[in-house]
Amino acid sequence: MVAKAIAKINAENIKADAPKFNVGDSVRVHVKIREGDKERVQVFAGTVIARDGIAATETFTVRRVSFGVGVEKVFPVHSPYLEKVEIERAVKVRRAKLYYLRTRAGKKARLREAT
Repeated sequence: MVAKAIAKINAENIKADAPKFNVGDSVRVHVKIREGDKERVQVFAGTVIARDGIAATETFTVRRVSFGVGVEKVFPVHSPYLEKVEIERAVKVRRAKLYYLRTRAGKKARLREAT
């Protein structure tokens, strides 16, 4: 009975138009930010280094280097605040998680272009 209730809640919260992208892709994530009574869209661009979870609890981690400092953000795939995800560049990777990019910089952090 509890499993049915959880499945129903998950089904209600899943977006039909969830973005399609893979680990390694360079993306631009458009997120709605609420400041008081105003709402605006902020863009966070970077490389997807991980995808975790299933169904309504699925998340993805985006990493970028800003002013020499690595910044990572975790976004829920089915969040109502996630406006859209634009794929800038698709690449071919052989790992599910790209945590090794945290230790690499410059040309060593490049990923192979998808063919």
